[in-house]
Amino acid sequence: MSTARVRARRRLQAFRIAVFVVLGLFFVVPLASMAAYSVRVPGGGRTLEFWKQLGQDPDLRSAIVTSLELAFLTVVLMLVLLVPTMIWVRLRVPSMSRVVEFLCLLPLTIPAIVLVVGLKGVYAWVAYFFGDTSLTLTFAYVVLVLPYSYRAIDAGLASIDVITLSEAARSLGASWFTVITRVIVPNIGAALLSAAFISVALVLGEFTLASLLNYDNLQVVINLLGKSDSQTSVAASLASLVFAFLLLILLSFVGRRRSARRATSDLVPAPQPSMKEG
Repeated sequence: MSTARVRARRRLQAFRIAVFVVLGLFFVVPLASMAAYSVRVPGGGRTLEFWKQLGQDPDLRSAIVTSLELAFLTVVLMLVLLVPTMIWVRLRVPSMSRVVEFLCLLPLTIPAIVLVVGLKGVYAWVAYFFGDTSLTLTFAYVVLVLPYSYRAIDAGLASIDVITLSEAARSLGASWFTVITRVIVPNIGAALLSAAFISVALVLGEFTLASLLNYDNLQVVINLLGKSDSQTSVAASLASLVFAFLLLILLSFVGRRRSARRATSDLVPAPQPSMKEG
C-alpha cells in the first residue's frame, strides 16, 4: 500500500472521529445539562427529590400511563391496518403500490396545525362514538406514524419473496390468514419491530396534536408542569428522552441479532439424506 493511500486513510479516520466527537457532544452536553439541573438544589447540593416526584405527582403519573396506553394502541392499530394492506397490495394489486405509498407518506407534507384544523370536526364525531378521552388520540397518531411505519414495513417486505412464500403456503392448503400470520409476518419481524419502536418514540414525544385538541398526554403535562416546577419537568423530559433512546438501541440490537442469525442459517448447508445400499 502506497504512502499517499495510507495518509488518505488516516485523514479519513481522523475526520470520522472528529465528526463522531462533535455530534456526540452535540447530543450529550444538553442531556448532561438537563440531568445536572434536575438534581440541583438552590443554594448548592444535589438531590433526587425531583426524580422521586415523577411517580408521586398524580397528574404526571396519569399522563405517563395515558401515553403508554396511546403508544400501545397506536402500534396495534397501525400494524392491523398496514400489514394486511401492504401484503395484499404486493400479492394482488401491485399497480396500486404507488397510490398506497403516496397516501401513507402524505402526512409528512401536512403541518401539524393543518392536521388539527382538519381533524377538529372529525373528532367531534369521534368523541360522540368513543367518548371524550385522551385515548381517542390513537386515531390521529396512527395517521402521524404512517410514513415511518410504511417505510419500515415496506423494506421488510422487499427483503423477502412474498409471492413465492404465499403461493407455496396456499398450495399446501393454508388460508390467507395463516399465510399472513404464520408465513410472512415471522419473516419480517425486524421490520415490524422497527415500525413499532419508531411509533412508540413518536407517540411519547408528541405535543402539538394533543395540546391543540385539548387532550392531556405526557408532553402536555410536562409543559404545564414546567410553569410551576421546572426541575421536575426537566427530569420528566429527560426520562422520556432516555426511554426513547433505549427503544432505538433495543431496535438496533434486535435487528442486528436477526440479521446475524439469518446470515448464519444461510451459511449452514442443509442436511442431505443418507443413501443406503440395497
